[in-house]
Amino acid sequence: MRAHEAGALHADIGHPGPAWLREPADVNQLLPQLWPRNVSRGADGVLQVAGVDVVTLAAEYGTPAYIFDEDDFRTRCRQYRDAFDNADVFYAGKAFLCRAVAQIVAEEGLSLDVCTGGELAVALAAGFPPERIGLHGNNKSLSELTRALQAGVGRIIVDSFDEIDRLVALASDLDVTPRVMVRVTVGVEAHTHEYIATAHEDQKFGFSLASGAAEEAVRRILRAGCFHLLGLHSHIGSQIFDTSAFEVAARRVLGLAARIRDEHDIELPELDLGGGFGIAYTSQDDPASPYEIAEQLEKIVAHECAAYDLPLPRLSVEPGRAIVGPSMFTLYEVGTVKEITLDAGATRHYVSVDGGMSDNIRTALYDASYSATLASRRSSARAILARVVGKHCEAGDVLVKDEFLPADIAPGDLLAVPGTGAYCRSLASNYNHVPRPPVVAVRDGGARLIVRRETEDDLLRLDVG
Repeated sequence: MRAHEAGALHADIGHPGPAWLREPADVNQLLPQLWPRNVSRGADGVLQVAGVDVVTLAAEYGTPAYIFDEDDFRTRCRQYRDAFDNADVFYAGKAFLCRAVAQIVAEEGLSLDVCTGGELAVALAAGFPPERIGLHGNNKSLSELTRALQAGVGRIIVDSFDEIDRLVALASDLDVTPRVMVRVTVGVEAHTHEYIATAHEDQKFGFSLASGAAEEAVRRILRAGCFHLLGLHSHIGSQIFDTSAFEVAARRVLGLAARIRDEHDIELPELDLGGGFGIAYTSQDDPASPYEIAEQLEKIVAHECAAYDLPLPRLSVEPGRAIVGPSMFTLYEVGTVKEITLDAGATRHYVSVDGGMSDNIRTALYDASYSATLASRRSSARAILARVVGKHCEAGDVLVKDEFLPADIAPGDLLAVPGTGAYCRSLASNYNHVPRPPVVAVRDGGARLIVRRETEDDLLRLDVG
C-alpha cells in the first residue's frame, strides 16, 4: 500500500517509504504485537528473550539464527486449543516443523497437519499420535499414501480424482478404510497475495464447486464403498484478517453438504475451514485474537447450518502462521552499510546482514513486509530510513524493504527481524551454497538447539563429485 498511485516518492509523507511507515519518536522502541511475549530490552538496550540476551545467543550459536520463544509458542497453542474448545485445531506443520515442535504441539493437545511424506516422517519420528495427523497435498504419491495409511493417520484430505483411485486400490491392498475429507475449491477471492490465495478457481488445489467436480468426488467416494467420509474441507488462503471471506466459503461448502444430504441421504459429521489467519509483521497489521476468530467462525457456521437445516458439524481449523509466526525472530550481524541517494534528493541506507533470501525468501517471493530493530545496544542517534538486504548475488535479495533504524548502525551490530517463525526456515534454501541457520529454543533463562546449523560438510556430503 503506497500513499500515491505513482509511487512512494510522490507521497507527501516526509520519506520515500510506504505510507503506513512513520518515523518513531524512539528508535529503540519495540512494538509488542510484533515480538514474542518474552522479548524485551535490557537496561543496556540489548534485546533479551526469556531472560537470555541476544549477544550471548550470537556468541554461542552464531548468526544468522532463528530464535524461538518456546513459552510464547506453547501459549499460542493453548490459546487456540481453548478458543476452539468444541473444535479440532490442526497445527499446520508447513509453517515450521521439526521434531521438537511436533512434540510441543502434541503436549499442548493440538492435532497436526502435514502435506508431504517428509513432514509425515518428522511427525512420526517425534512420536506424534498418528490418529491426530491430517495429510494434505495436491499430488500425494502412492508411497506417501501407503505410509499414511499404514501409520493410521486420522484423515486424508482428498484433492483429485487420481488420488481417489489410488486410495481405492490401497484400501484393497492394505485392507484398511481410509478416513477422508474432500477439499472443495469454493471460488472465494481472499484478500491476500495471489500466490497464497487458494480458493479461487484458477489454481491447483481441490475440487471445483462451480464445475460440479466436488459433488462428483463425493459420489465416487461413496460409490467405492471403502471410505469413511468425514466431511468437507475448504482453505481460502493465508495472511487473512477479514472473516467475511470465511463466511462466503462456509455458505458455499455447507450448501454442498445440504445437496449431498438430499442426494445421498447422509449428513457429513465434520467441516474443516482451514487456516490462513494473519499475524502482525509491521505496524499496519492488526490481527484478531484466537478467541475472536473462534467466536466469529462458530457464529458463521451456526448461521449457515440453520439456513440449510443442517446439524452443526464438528469444526476444525488449521492455524500455522498464527501460532508459530510471532514466536520466532531472526538474529543477524550487520556487515556493511551504504547510503544511496534516490530521486528528489531523498536517501536510503542499505544495511547488509549475514543472511538473506536463503533464510527468508518471503519478501522476494510474496512482496512481504517485515520490521527490524537494532538488537545489541541502545542508540541515541536519529532515525534513518533503511533497507535491510542480504549477502546473496541477487538485486532482489531484500529482507526488510523499509524500516527506520538508528543513523549510527554499523558493521558488527546485531539486527533482529520479528515474525519469522512461519515459512522462513521451511522455505529456506542453500542458494549461493549458504548453509541454513540453526533454530535455537529459549525458555526460562536457558537455550537449546532444536535444529542445528548446516555446515559446508553438509553441503558437500550430497555432492557425489
